[in-house]
Amino acid sequence: MSYAVISIGNKQYRVREGQRLLVDRVPHDEGKTFHPHLVMLGGNGDPKLGSDLEGQQVTVKVAEHVLGEKVVIGKHRRRTGYKRRRGFRAHLTRIEVQSIGGARAARSTTAKKETAAADAEPAETKPAEAKPPSEPAPAAPAAPAPAQETAPTSQAPVAG
Repeated sequence: MSYAVISIGNKQYRVREGQRLLVDRVPHDEGKTFHPHLVMLGGNGDPKLGSDLEGQQVTVKVAEHVLGEKVVIGKHRRRTGYKRRRGFRAHLTRIEVQSIGGARAARSTTAKKETAAADAEPAETKPAEAKPPSEPAPAAPAAPAPAQETAPTSQAPVAG
């Protein structure tokens, strides 16, 4: 296929094999490959859409993570002395399209069963070593009893 339309980060890009482009930051490490969502394949006869794309994929390699150009935003209100200046740099990823239209590697049911069987077999386990009985934690110190209010003894009761 000569070109494909892929979707990365809610944006669609028309790409060719070997093309490098900047996209919004993707959650993959530098040097790793991934397969973005394929929207359309075209170039050789009729374009392929929807169910015609089953088994097809685009392989993309993350070249590097970069910062975009600085964008400066200035605000000003006349006659009030209000001025604000703020900027930001977009977080971008440079990707390289490695292949277009390759077949997806579908796992067969036997491979799934073999993987499940390998997961089910317990690895060799060593018998648990006997741990010495741990001593009970020391008891918390008793809280002092609340002080009771007593009438002063220096005054004599009034007779009445």
